[in-house]
Amino acid sequence: MARPFPQRAAMYAHARFSGDLFACLPAFLLALLLCAWAVCIPAAAQQRVERYGMYEVVLKGKDAGNPFIDLELTATFTRGGERYTPEGFYDGHGTYRVRFMPPAAGQWTYVTHSNHPDLDGKKGAFTAVEGANKGPVRVADTHHFAHADGTPFRPFGTTIYEWAFQPEPKKLETLATLKKAPFNKARMLAVPPYKPGYVEGPGKLTEFPFVGTSRDNFDFSRFNPAYFRSLERDVKRLSDLGIQVDLILFRPYDKGQWGFDTTSDAVNQRFVRYMVARFAAFQNIWWSLANENSYIRHLADEDFDRYFQIVQKYDPYQHLRSIHNADRIYDYNKPWVTHVSLQYYNAVKVFGVSPMLRDMYRKPIVHDEINYEGNSPSRWGQLSGEELTRRFWVALVGGAYATHGEVLESGKVRGWIAGGGQLAGTSPERIGFLRKIVEAGPRRGLAPIDQLFVMNAAGEPGEYYLYYFGDDKPAEFPFVLPVKGLRKGMKFRADIIDTWNMTVTPVPDAFEIGEPPRYRVADVDNRVIKLPGRPYMALRIQRVGDMPKAAPEPARKPAAGAIVEEEL
Repeated sequence: MARPFPQRAAMYAHARFSGDLFACLPAFLLALLLCAWAVCIPAAAQQRVERYGMYEVVLKGKDAGNPFIDLELTATFTRGGERYTPEGFYDGHGTYRVRFMPPAAGQWTYVTHSNHPDLDGKKGAFTAVEGANKGPVRVADTHHFAHADGTPFRPFGTTIYEWAFQPEPKKLETLATLKKAPFNKARMLAVPPYKPGYVEGPGKLTEFPFVGTSRDNFDFSRFNPAYFRSLERDVKRLSDLGIQVDLILFRPYDKGQWGFDTTSDAVNQRFVRYMVARFAAFQNIWWSLANENSYIRHLADEDFDRYFQIVQKYDPYQHLRSIHNADRIYDYNKPWVTHVSLQYYNAVKVFGVSPMLRDMYRKPIVHDEINYEGNSPSRWGQLSGEELTRRFWVALVGGAYATHGEVLESGKVRGWIAGGGQLAGTSPERIGFLRKIVEAGPRRGLAPIDQLFVMNAAGEPGEYYLYYFGDDKPAEFPFVLPVKGLRKGMKFRADIIDTWNMTVTPVPDAFEIGEPPRYRVADVDNRVIKLPGRPYMALRIQRVGDMPKAAPEPARKPAAGAIVEEEL
C-alpha cells in the first residue's frame, strides 16, 4: 500500500538530508520543505515551449558603460547536432535577454557567451513540444510561400504603416477590424514618420526608438527599450490573429525633423542588429529593409546590400527578406533577397507582366503597392473598389500576389493605411472572396498556364484552370484549353464566378477533351459556356474523374529533308 504523501516526503527528506534537525521535523513540514526545494530547481529545467514559439533567457547584470555599443551577448542553443547562436540585447534596467525560436521538438540546452562577466557562462535547458504553431513563412516551389511545417501560405496583405504608433483605443479598433478582415499579412513601419500630430495633441508620441524626445536631444548611440517593447507587443498581437508582419526597418518620411531617416551607417548597422536580436524569434516576421528605399537619398544600393547581409548573418531562422522600391528598383536577383516586394503600378494594370517578372527573378512576386482604394487628392489613392479588386485578380492569375491599401479620407484623417482603425472600402470583402478561391485551388499555388499566348489564365495544367476576364464582357467561352498536361478522354467541370457580386454558379454540363493537337484542344462536341456579358467575371475549370491512360506514341521519324520545329 502506498504511503500518504506527507510520510513519503518525510522519508525522502530524511534520506536526502542528514542531521537531527530534519529527523525531528514533523512530516507535514518536511513535505513543505520538499515542495519548496522542488520549486528551487532551475526554472529553465522545467520549462516547456511550443515548437516555433519563443524561449527567452533573461539575465540580470550591472548597467555599465553603453550596453547598446559595448555589449557582446549570445547564447548557443543545442539539440543533438543542431546549433543556433542568436544575439542577445539590452532591455533596460539591468535586464538582458536572448530569444530563441526552437525549430524542432525535444530537449534543448543553452549556454551564454558575453564580455559582461555577469552574463557569461549561464546554462540551462528547456523542452520544445509540438503544437499548433506552423512556423515562419519561407519560399516554396520557387514562386510561392509555405510555413516551415509545409503548410502553404498565400499572402493576402494589407497596409497599416503607422498603426503601432496610435493610441491604445485605436490599436484595439484596428485589431478588431483585422480579426474579421481577410488579410493574413500586414506591412507596418518599425519607426514612426514625422507628423505634427505625433508632436502635439492627443496623438503625441512619448516614446521614440532612441533615447530622447526631439531632434535636439536624441541620443543615437542609445536605443529606448520601452519603445521596442511596445512594438513587440503589437507584433505579438498580430501573430495571435494569424497575421504575418512585413516589418519595415527604414523609411524616408522625416522631412528634416527627427532625423531618423538620415542616421549614419554606424547607427544603421546597430539598429539592424538590435532589431534582429529583438524580433527574429517571432515566427510571423518578414524583413522589409525599406519602404521606398530610393527616397532615402543618403543611402545607396550598396548600403542596403550591407544591411541585407547583416540581417542574413544574424537571423538564425532566415526569415523572408525584401525591400520596397520607389523610383529606382533594387536588384532583386541578389542572393540575400528572398522575394520581390514591388511598387510598380503598371505591373498589375494589364495581364502578362507578373509572368515576365517570375521568369526574370525566379522568386515569388509580391506587388506590395498597387495604388489604394480611396478618395485621396493624391493620385495613388484614388482607385475604386472595383479597380483594386481587378488588380488583385490580375496579379493572382499572373502567378503573383498583391497587397491591399485604403485611403478613404475624412477631414485630416488619411484612413486605414496610416493608422488603421476601421475599413470602409468595398474591396476587402471581394479580396477575401478571391482568397478563398485561391486557397481552395492547387496546393502548389497558381502558375501561368500558357503565358506566351494566354495571358489571363493560371492554374495547374491538366487539373485546374482559373480564367479572369477583367473589364471584358464575353458572352461565351468556347471550351478550349492549352494542350499542356491534357490527354484524350479527360473530363472537366466548370464554375462561372462573378468576382464582384461574389457568386459561384456551376455549369451543368461536363466537358470531355478530344485528341490533343499541337497547341490547344477543344471539347469533343465543341461546346461553349454561356457567360453573362458583365465585367469582372471569371471561370474555374477543374478536372473530374480518373486520369485516362496515356496511349503509347508510335516512334516517328521526320521525312528526308523535313524541317523539325520545336516549340517551347
